[in-house]
Amino acid sequence: MGLGHHHHHHDHSHDFAVSGSDLPAALDLSVPDTELSPSDNSRRTFLRGAGLLGAGAAVGGLIGAPAFAGDKHETSAEAYNQHEGEAGDLVWLAGDHHIHTQHSSDGQYRVIDHVKHAHAYGLGWMVITDHGSVAHAKIGVEKVNPDIRAAREEIDDILVFQGLEWNIPAAEHGTVFVHPGQNEVAVLKEFENAFDGVVTNTTGSTSANEAVAIAGLNFLNDAVTKKRVQDAMFFANHPARKGIDSPHEIRGWRDAAPRIALGFEGAPGHQAAGIPSPLGPGSGRGYYDNSPSSASFAGYPLESYRTWGGFDWMTSTVGGLWDSLLAEGKPWWITANSDSHSVYGDTSVNGGGDFTANGRYNDAVYSSPAILTNGDFWPGYYSRTHVGATRPSYAAVMAGLRAGRVWVDHGGLIDGIDVRVGTATLGGTYAVRTGRDVQVKIKIKLASSSNWAQFVPKLARVDLIAGEVTGPSVDKDVFNTPKTKVVKSFDVSSSTGTVTLTYTFPDVEKAFYLRLRGTDGKRTAVGLNGTTVDPVGPAMDVVGSADPWQDLWFYTNPIFVLPLGR
Repeated sequence: MGLGHHHHHHDHSHDFAVSGSDLPAALDLSVPDTELSPSDNSRRTFLRGAGLLGAGAAVGGLIGAPAFAGDKHETSAEAYNQHEGEAGDLVWLAGDHHIHTQHSSDGQYRVIDHVKHAHAYGLGWMVITDHGSVAHAKIGVEKVNPDIRAAREEIDDILVFQGLEWNIPAAEHGTVFVHPGQNEVAVLKEFENAFDGVVTNTTGSTSANEAVAIAGLNFLNDAVTKKRVQDAMFFANHPARKGIDSPHEIRGWRDAAPRIALGFEGAPGHQAAGIPSPLGPGSGRGYYDNSPSSASFAGYPLESYRTWGGFDWMTSTVGGLWDSLLAEGKPWWITANSDSHSVYGDTSVNGGGDFTANGRYNDAVYSSPAILTNGDFWPGYYSRTHVGATRPSYAAVMAGLRAGRVWVDHGGLIDGIDVRVGTATLGGTYAVRTGRDVQVKIKIKLASSSNWAQFVPKLARVDLIAGEVTGPSVDKDVFNTPKTKVVKSFDVSSSTGTVTLTYTFPDVEKAFYLRLRGTDGKRTAVGLNGTTVDPVGPAMDVVGSADPWQDLWFYTNPIFVLPLGR
């Protein structure tokens, strides 16, 4: 892959986009070779030969793509690509998949409180994710459902999913949620009772408990296959906070259930926790203020226990863990969420009551002037996960998440972004004839009005990050990839309105991916992997002094580029 800026353009009239969709048979390794049609078998053989599909049960290739169009020319870009609609046809809906209510042991708000605030702050979808616990598994899953259904009726232009925050056996927490339907409670309740680490006493970091987590994902996959629910998905939450989500566990989740295990929080919630005392909690953004424990993965550096520009170390490190997954060709997506429990500056407190007996607290009550020790924001107030959906529906939002049509931002840093390679957009795969130039086109709508902190954010710089796709890693605990770096930084500090940027990768010979990030430029540092990889990246957040409004970033999910024949 050439990484120099190249100015002349070849004709791309025969190269079409591939966007994510359901896994085609040729790429679904749970389908044995013997059950494939001859054409699907041919495609699978080709992809294996190219190193883009594992030979065994693990999924190791570029699978964010639908089936090929045509059988005779499997090695050509024309055969690989097919039209899936212009990215401009998408509706971009901001959302949040990590929200707690009075049905969480450390929560306080009613469902409708969160829904009203999320709606007011511009969200189009949200997931209620109360903590997995004995009380929640016993009665909480059922008790919250009428509140969710009532909120759907009362505010009908925001999509409200029911989910839960899974205590992942042997690991951290994760969001699990399902498409609404008659079995949403039954499936979530069965899942929590059988596979929640706290409920089943499987939180310890053992291989046996890791297998329980895989079994839970397989349960969700089976529930979709058998049509008990229309859809289900899982995202790991605050993955580096305690250092207990090891690289091999993350790979294991993705490989075991690629249509269920889709990604992790690129940025955790609890962003107000970094506001310095006495005006704030004076902790770390995301409450990332931990040290390694006996349960932590020993290979992680101390720097991994802090956020960087408000983002998790796994995401913020160029050439780090997230990039190591993308370099394998694994579709693994990032999100950003509020993790809202108790809101900074709110005037209410937990309403009390017997949580164990009732599965919920009483409604929150007014207490006193603004409480500045709370570490959370309302959904949509600061963190947003933008999903490209074909229409504003539950199924379309889930399809957009699965396809990786996602970008995230903090503090309203930008109003919108459109990234194209050909007509492929975020999460997609673009096939090109080997040796051709590949151009990425970026349009960014700069912030046009004040955010909820009452200032208009100013985007200073946009970084284009790219890395070679090298195929599955033998070492499942690797968390770096040396072939990923910032290839271009664009100074946009004097721009207004809409910014248009382009960059050309010349003479592409090898599969690669690209992704973007942008910053207000107020806090920067050399990346952990040095100046040649990331000369001006996010700085490590200082515990006790990390005002989230003074360090804003956006990140996009990747686009993969796959050269196929000449």
